[in-house]
Order: sequence, then structure tokens, then C-alpha cells
Amino acid sequence: MATLLYRLARVSFRHRWRIVGLWVVALIALGAGALTLSGQMSNSVTIPGTESQRAIDHLKERFPQAQVGGATARVAIEAPSGQKLTDPVNHAAVEQLVTELKTAPKARMVADPFQGRTISPDGRIALVQVSYGVQASEITDGDRAALTTPADTLRHDGFTVEFGGDAIQGVPATGATEGIGVIVAAIVLTVTFGSLIAAGLPLLTALIGVGVGMTGIMTVSGFVELNSNTPILALMLGLAVGIDYALFIVSRYRHELGAGHEPEEAAARSVGTAGSAVVFAGLTVIIALVGLTVVGIPFLGQMGIAAAATVAIAVLIALTLLPAILGFAGRKVLPKRAPKPSGGAGRRWAGFVAKHRVPALLLGVAGLLVVAIPALSMQLGLPNDATAAPDSTQRKAYEMVSRGFGAGTNGPLIVVVSDATTAAATQAADDVSRLGDVAAVTQPMFNAQRDTAMFTVIPKSGPSSDQTEQLVSDIRALPSDAQLSVTGQTAMQIDVSKKLGAAMLPYLVLIVGLAFLLLMLVFRSVVVPLKATLGFLGSVVATFGAVVAVFQWGWLTNLLGVSSTGPIMSMLPILLIGVLFGLAMDYQVFLVTRMREEHVHGADPQEAMVTGFHHGSRVVVAAALIMISVFAGFVLADSSLIQSIGFALAFGVAVDAFVVRMTIVPAVMSLLGKGAWWLPKWLDRVLPDIDVEGSRLAHRLEKRVPEKV
Repeated sequence: MATLLYRLARVSFRHRWRIVGLWVVALIALGAGALTLSGQMSNSVTIPGTESQRAIDHLKERFPQAQVGGATARVAIEAPSGQKLTDPVNHAAVEQLVTELKTAPKARMVADPFQGRTISPDGRIALVQVSYGVQASEITDGDRAALTTPADTLRHDGFTVEFGGDAIQGVPATGATEGIGVIVAAIVLTVTFGSLIAAGLPLLTALIGVGVGMTGIMTVSGFVELNSNTPILALMLGLAVGIDYALFIVSRYRHELGAGHEPEEAAARSVGTAGSAVVFAGLTVIIALVGLTVVGIPFLGQMGIAAAATVAIAVLIALTLLPAILGFAGRKVLPKRAPKPSGGAGRRWAGFVAKHRVPALLLGVAGLLVVAIPALSMQLGLPNDATAAPDSTQRKAYEMVSRGFGAGTNGPLIVVVSDATTAAATQAADDVSRLGDVAAVTQPMFNAQRDTAMFTVIPKSGPSSDQTEQLVSDIRALPSDAQLSVTGQTAMQIDVSKKLGAAMLPYLVLIVGLAFLLLMLVFRSVVVPLKATLGFLGSVVATFGAVVAVFQWGWLTNLLGVSSTGPIMSMLPILLIGVLFGLAMDYQVFLVTRMREEHVHGADPQEAMVTGFHHGSRVVVAAALIMISVFAGFVLADSSLIQSIGFALAFGVAVDAFVVRMTIVPAVMSLLGKGAWWLPKWLDRVLPDIDVEGSRLAHRLEKRVPEKV
């Protein structure tokens, strides 16, 4: 591995104009594709095979006039203070709004609140349901404006009008706040290297990698429907790992220049050694992300593949474009002033931890467990209007409907009766009406063939409540002469959350198992991969605890700018496991490969740990600070899902880097000594020797074996 990467770097260094040209052409070509071929992304969250999705598919086939499965908008109207909507003048004003809403583009049906009796008992609030014949992803900003603009007249006359439903939700986008992370990264790099050119290289290559990845995703969106959060996750990871991988190689390049090597040789040696760690760090991230495809959740699989592709691009750029650019930079990456000699903070910290290894280990583990306590009360759910920002129209509409009709009106359930007779459908509706937590049941409606019926159930409790989830289970468990199934947005959210929860443990076992094998190849040890895995588990449970404390319990929300709290997004835990595992293994590989390199080259275990930590800790600290700053920038986003992902990754990286890798890892390595590198002899013979630490490369270079390029 090291020899192959050494040769690749020399080729890239010598043919730097061609390499740079190839990447620029790729960026321009994909950019053109993104501008001309990109398609609309979707906010929908569906999982094929769930009962709610099967019911929707059945209705589309047998009962298309019901228009179930399309986007919906909920218009909540409140009369001026001291008045009622049933007053003649107000009645006429609401009817005029309903007439104008019927002309909204792509709207198929607008329910008149006076005919449908969706007027609150006190006569002050009305609910207008707008059904679309297309998915929410096909509704444009212009369509939404055409829906909301007619309400301006009513607002001018003193009415309160708010809009909710998936038709109102736009595609989340990144804003200027995410650039804060890049600015902090630039500052950290400048302080770390003491050179603007050296600091600029990781930023430049990372931005090129992100540009290639993002334009590629946008191009693909013209052929495949992608979830709207897909490019955002790719952007987060692409920036973070792109900067980190380049940082690791540039740091080694400066070390090789300081050792007296010419720039070409220094670049080749850097990619041959540090580049090997980058390859395997990238592979662990890619394994974790691609593993999302096997859990049977399409939108998560899409997000994983897109992010994995962006990480792969970051690795390729680090191995090819970076040494090519180093060919232009030469020795300019070195600081103008030679650094003052120092014993090194990393060496001192490693020595301190080794001296107090038992207390350091116990304190680190205890700290992780304490922070993890809130995770015991984690509640999972999917975003809805109740979790929108308090000042958003969706949140105001939700609260207005709850005030006028009860919280359950925001989450109606649709019961589908297949192979139904009139008597069976009527009996099913009666049976459902007698269940607990049911506020109202509508009369069954039949399709033209009268073999499928459907009716609406209004729960007493809100869409995210445990009572509503239990009601869905109770309806599905009812004995009936016909087949009953429950669908609607609320039922779909319940099914998705259950599927995500059930997939978490198998997914964890899969990625941990694959990564364990990969780390055995890297470190040629059984103990080090086991320690790495246990450390990751500590990081992830602590992160779960912090996420619950902030986004569910509401701790520090004002400080962090979190506008709403509620159940944790059901996709977040499994997504966090995948992404954080890959990033945690990055630091494990960066830090411990240098320890192994020292060990392989003859140092005793304690000295190998201290020296390896001394060389690797500065880069790992800088890389962690960069990742934390990049991810933390997304906490300022408008979407609660993006906020929670950004916070979880920033906190998880901080805990894993500074508690697990910088404290627990050296303490355990010091305790284990030579036993850390134990590998059964039979396994040593079976595992291929991929020479990550570059010992064979170093041996060849010492003998001055000429390299053919």
C-alpha cells in the first residue's frame, strides 16, 4: 500500500499540470450537469413495505379519486377579536378565500369549512384542507406563493391566517451561517502551520472536493429522486474530512521537508505514509455510510451513498491533487520563522496520562456514562408542524388548530377497508369509534367499484404522542370481516420511526464488524480494534445523551439557537452511528498508526505510545477543532433536522477526539503495553500485510532502490 501510494504521489507531483487540469475539467463538467440536468428534491419520508405505504399504494390503484398520498396544505383561519366566522360578513370573506384557493396551481380539491363542518365549536376558527395531485417535492416556491398570497386580504381585515402541511415545507438549504465553520477552520490551520500557504492548501482541496461531490449529486438528482437532506450531509462530511485528510498529509510533508528531503521526495513519502492512514480512515467512513443501504430505508441509503461518494472524492483528491499542488508550493508551506524548540505539549500530556493511567481511564469512562444518562429517556419521532420554529406559519397553524379542534386534528388517521362490503365498512367505523383516544370518526366512503372503503379518524392526542401511536396499533389489531389498514402522514411517521428503531442494532453490528476487520488489517492487532470500537460506543451514547438534553429536554436552547424541542428525529440515531463511527475511526487511525509506526521501527511500547502521540496529537487536535467548527456551523440552520445533525456531530467529534482518543486511548495503550499489539500467530499468517506504517517502503528507500515511475 505505502509503496503504491508513494509512486502515485510522485506521478502526481511530476505531472501536476495534467492532474490539476483533470480535476478542473471534472468540476466544470459536473457543474454544467448540475445547472442543466438537476431535478427537484423531496422532503417525503417513506419506507416501502410498511402497512401505511401499502395502504396508500392500494388507494392509488383502487381509489384514485381519494387523492391520498399527494401533498396537503392546512389553512387555519381565526376571526377578528370579538367576532365569529359565522357572522355574515366573515362567512362571505372566508368563502371568497376558499374560491381563490381553488385556483392555486396543482391543487385538486379544497374543502369548504362550512360544508365540511370544520368550524370550531365557538365559531372562531376554521380549517380548510387543500389536497394536491402531486407530491410535495413537485410543488415550487411559486405554487406555495399562489396558495398563501390570497390570505393577505383577510389578514388586512383583521383575520389571522396560518398555513401548515407538507405542501408548505420548502427544501432546506444551506446559508451563510455554515461558512462560519470554514472561517474557523482557516484560523485553526493558520495557527497550526504558521503559514498561510500551508493553511490554504487543505481549504482549497477540500472546497474542490466538495464542489465535485455537490455538483455530482445535483446532476444525479435529475435522474433519481433524492431526499432534500442528501446534499447537506454530503456537504458536512465533504468539508470536514476533506480538510482533515489534507491536513494530515501536509503536516507529514512539512515533517519530511524538515528531515532534509527534496519537495518531490517529501510529497511521495508523505502520501506513502500519511496517505495510507487517509485511505483506511476514508474506508471506515465509506463503510459506515454505504452500510446505510442495507437497513431497508431508501432515503437513508441515498444520503449514505451520496456522502460516501463525497468522502471517496476527498480521499482521491488528497492522494492526487494535493501532491500536485504541493509541486507548485514547494517549500513555501514552511513557516518563515523556524519554530522554537519545545518538548511538545503532546509528549507532556501523553506522559502525564501514562503516569496516571488508571485515574485517567476511570474519569474518562465515568464522564461518558454521566453525559449518556439522558439517552435513557430518548423519544423518537419525525418532524411535523409541532416541531417547527415557534414563529413559523406551520407552528402557528398547528397551535391554532389544536386550540380550535384539539391536537389530534393535526394528525388525522386514514383507515382503509379492503375487500369491503357496506356492512363491514360501517361495522369497522363503529368499532374504531369505541376505541380510546378517538375524538371523531367520519362515515365510510366507497370507490366506484365499491370494493374499497376509507374513513378518517381524528385522535384526541397530537400526532407525536404515545396515545396516538397506541391508537394506530389498536386499530390494526381490531378483528374485522374485511382487511383494515391505517395510513396518513401520522401513521406513516409512526411506521418509519419503528422501522428505523428496529434497524439500529443490525446496522451497528454490521458496520462495527466490517470496520473491526479493516482495523485488524491496519494495526495487525485484535486488542486495538476492540478498544477502538468500545471507545466509539462510549462516544455515541454520550452524544445521544447530549442530543436528548438539548433537543428533547430543552437545555441550552437559547445559547445554541435551537428554536423548538420535541422527540428526537427518528433518523438521527442511525445516521449518527454511521457518520460518527467513521469519523471516530479517522482519529483512531491517525493517532494509533503513528504509535504502531514507532513500535514497528523498534521503540518499546511505552515510548512508542508517547512518541506516536507526540507526532499525531497536534494534527488530531487541529482536525477535531476543524470538524467541530464545520459541524457547529450547521446548528444555526433553519431546519431542526439539520440543527440536530450538526450539533450531534460536533459534540460527538469533541467527545471522541478529546475524551476517548486523547485521554482513554493513551491510558489503555499504556496499561496494555506490548499486549496492545497481540495477534494470534495463525491470524498473523492469514491476514495480508498491507504495510500501512510504511516499514517496507522505508526499508527500500534506505537501500536506495530506484523507483520506476
